Amino acid sequence: MELDSAKARALRILGSRAMSANEIEKRLINKGESAETAREVVQWLEEIGAVNDCDLARIIVTHYSSKGYGIARIRDELYKRGVPRDIWDTVLENLEEEAHDDAAVAYLEKKLKGSTDKDDLRRAENALCRRGFSYDEARSAIMKYLEELEETGAM
Repeated sequence: MELDSAKARALRILGSRAMSANEIEKRLINKGESAETAREVVQWLEEIGAVNDCDLARIIVTHYSSKGYGIARIRDELYKRGVPRDIWDTVLENLEEEAHDDAAVAYLEKKLKGSTDKDDLRRAENALCRRGFSYDEARSAIMKYLEELEETGAM
């Protein structure tokens, strides 16, 4: 009976958004389930395919990279969600470097709107670093942004 109640609770929790096995286990324990029951429920959810950390990691990587976030920020989100490190290392390896660079340049285009002012460029570069891009990636994106402006004759 306790296990059935825990399974029903887990399914309600999953109804709000996709979660990692670790997140569900913690939520069940916080809701009063025993650690053993929580582990059994998570195992059951994995068996029926309701929880898949690999799929969740792919969704998170795709979502955050399409929004213009860097690898460091994506890693933070995967860590926060409790996705096992070996899974997110594998998924991040598949993130295409070119798509990653394009996301940074697209963010700059949106933020700068054609500006080449040194202060604007510095602020945008800092913003990229806060979004999880390394300094080198941010610098490279600024250079690509300026090259694209030059090619289109907007400079």
